Amino acid sequence: MDTVTALAHVGTALAIGLMLGLERERSARDERPRPVAGARTFALLAVAGAVAAALGGAVLVAGTVAVTALLVVGYVATVRTTADPDLGATTEVAAVGTFLLGALAWTRPSWAVAIGVAVAVVLAVKRPLHDFATRLVTDQDVVDALRLFVVALVVLPLLPDRALGPFGVLNPSRIWLLVVVLTVVGWVGYVGVRALGERVGLLLVGFLGGFVSASATTLVLAHRRARSRAARGVMPAVLAANVATLVQLLVVVAVAAPAVAVRLLPGAAAGIVVLLVEIVWLWRRGPADEPTDEPADEPTDEPTDEPTDADPVGSDRDPVARPLSLTATVTLAAVLVVLLLATRWAAALAGDGGVAVVALVGGLADAHAAAVAAASLAGTVITVGAAVGAVGLALAANTATKIVLALAAGGRRFAGQLALLLAAPVAAVATGFAVAA
Repeated sequence: MDTVTALAHVGTALAIGLMLGLERERSARDERPRPVAGARTFALLAVAGAVAAALGGAVLVAGTVAVTALLVVGYVATVRTTADPDLGATTEVAAVGTFLLGALAWTRPSWAVAIGVAVAVVLAVKRPLHDFATRLVTDQDVVDALRLFVVALVVLPLLPDRALGPFGVLNPSRIWLLVVVLTVVGWVGYVGVRALGERVGLLLVGFLGGFVSASATTLVLAHRRARSRAARGVMPAVLAANVATLVQLLVVVAVAAPAVAVRLLPGAAAGIVVLLVEIVWLWRRGPADEPTDEPADEPTDEPTDEPTDADPVGSDRDPVARPLSLTATVTLAAVLVVLLLATRWAAALAGDGGVAVVALVGGLADAHAAAVAAASLAGTVITVGAAVGAVGLALAANTATKIVLALAAGGRRFAGQLALLLAAPVAAVATGFAVAA
């Protein structure tokens, strides 16, 4: 390694140490006693780590042991001189990590910077993390999180990633990935509701979930609406998922066929504007509960386990505010798998010339995949105008799928309200596409 590169790597280590040290010193400015390591100590530890890495593996191991021992001695001395029972060891652990990050900066400076920034963020959000752990997270949440980790990190990597079954569409890895998506969307919505309040949290999960799968997001939100008595933010969140659908449609089609994307832009933009107006309108109406299909409970003097004003949505006693169970998630994924099989079967019957029919049926499962397939043929097999029409049919079919899923998971009145709200954006998109075609 030449001198300039070596100095740059040491400088990177120094910058990481200063960044973490300044954060620790700022965070501990009001603490008594003061921590054993401050900004200068952190900077020196990072530089020492880089020098140790430059001198060899044996020196790095010895340096790590020495730094750890020094910090342990300082921590023990601090414990003996204070009566604080909640004295933590965050600064000491961060100091050891800073030494190792300095060593990493010698060989992988870009990795060290990225990890250092992530560590700084974790250190800086002390209060929000403590509030989240003590106020928002319950014992049941920990169990649910473990299930999510098993679903995503244990089961998924073990499944084969190859086409099986009729028409080669039953890919076990892809199907289970859908289960993971549904579970994650449900979890993001749950955490968002707990942290930001129901209306804001659900709106966030609706929009972000729409980029992953608007149909899956609609299922999750409709399921929540059917189970929860406080379903105030569900409908705006479902509309936000449709905004994400149109935005993503423009992006993926622009990659496959820019000429088709240009034709789609006016209609998609009109639909997005109408959806945003409806979201704002629903939001300004206030937190009125959405209608349910179930009859109102008769008043009774007997005790009940249902949540009360003292047990708000999201509390331990609220059984309807949990993330989707694994059983419910697998069931919802099975519905989409059936739609996928129906799509491939219809495509096989339609033949190579039935692009519009294939797009219409393909949109039942995934509007984006059907739209990209049609757009890719524009200018070669079919005209650009025909491709625009096929994309419109895929969107229409996908919208119908969302309404059907809303009916299955949320009830007739919810699906009817969603159909009425989607009528105007569908008309706007259809008008734009018809003019473009």
